[in-house]
Amino acid sequence: MTRTHLLKLILGVSLPALSIGMAAVVIIFICRRRESGEPNVESPDQKQEFSDNGSEAEELVTFHGGEDLTICDILEAPGEVIGKSSFGTLYKASLQRSGKVRVLRFLRPICAVRSEAKEFNGVIETLGFARHENLVPLLGFYAGTRGEKLMVHPFFGFGNLSEFIRSGDVASYKWSNITRITIGIAKALDHLHTGMQKPIVHGNLKSKNVLLDPSFRPHVSDFGLHLLLNPATGQEILEASAAEGYKAPELIKMKDVSKESDVYSFGVIMLELVSGKEPINQNPTGDDEFYLPDFMRNSVLDHRLSDLYRPEILRSDLKDADNSVTEECVLKCFQLAMSCCSPSPSLRPSIKHVLRKLEEVGK
Repeated sequence: MTRTHLLKLILGVSLPALSIGMAAVVIIFICRRRESGEPNVESPDQKQEFSDNGSEAEELVTFHGGEDLTICDILEAPGEVIGKSSFGTLYKASLQRSGKVRVLRFLRPICAVRSEAKEFNGVIETLGFARHENLVPLLGFYAGTRGEKLMVHPFFGFGNLSEFIRSGDVASYKWSNITRITIGIAKALDHLHTGMQKPIVHGNLKSKNVLLDPSFRPHVSDFGLHLLLNPATGQEILEASAAEGYKAPELIKMKDVSKESDVYSFGVIMLELVSGKEPINQNPTGDDEFYLPDFMRNSVLDHRLSDLYRPEILRSDLKDADNSVTEECVLKCFQLAMSCCSPSPSLRPSIKHVLRKLEEVGK
């Protein structure tokens, strides 16, 4: 019998920050023959694991929808860089054996929690079992012997919610699309918060992390990602969230994120959808407010109701059997968003309450 010590991974992540060209995932195969057994297969997930005596195991864990993945499939796939951050790189990859298009998220070893850290496997299992029609599922997770980590997700080719809101396209004004997106995100959060054996706090909810399909159904991504990153990197994510206008005011450290802080971020997204405005004013002048919730509060106090929502939402040519909307409906949605953005976490509604109210408004 032989033991194969598979795949030392080297990923090309030193491309310029603005590069969106094709980048090959470079791998080195180092094969050695030693006595061993076959990889384990665990139901309902599959776990491919290879290790030397006393060394850290290299493994691929697959979840529902990713059962056909193999380590070679993932590491040999040519990938186009579609996103970069301080903690990793996103690749759009074509798996050569199956022909499927997947997103590979490479986590920089220096930013990720070590695989042998306490509860690490439990976190992977929790994220992998999170399944809902409005979530981007984790199909597989690869951990290499040198700290390399890759997450495998489906690819959604219709852009994110931030792009949709600011596209100026007629579809972004239709109330039926706005309610479908808002209710879908709320359902995803409700599932994470209350629908699982072990609840998950998203921790980094923003419109860029909501992907759309051709029917404008939302799919929330990046949930619980901070649980796989070390504290310093988690803090960088929180600071980025603050710079983009989504951080709840009570948060000081990423470890303190909560269901209530998720609801705050969701409220900001609702305000984006209704008003079309950015969550943060990058160039404030005079008495302009920096954050969108503060701008909206002052607009109410100053009776500037025209700032509360996009007038195009009420255009007569956008009203049809599937898109009936009144100003009262829009203002109810606005009021609900503002309650989510309460400065006090104890005054924010639960996501289940928000979902119920949204479904009532959408009737």
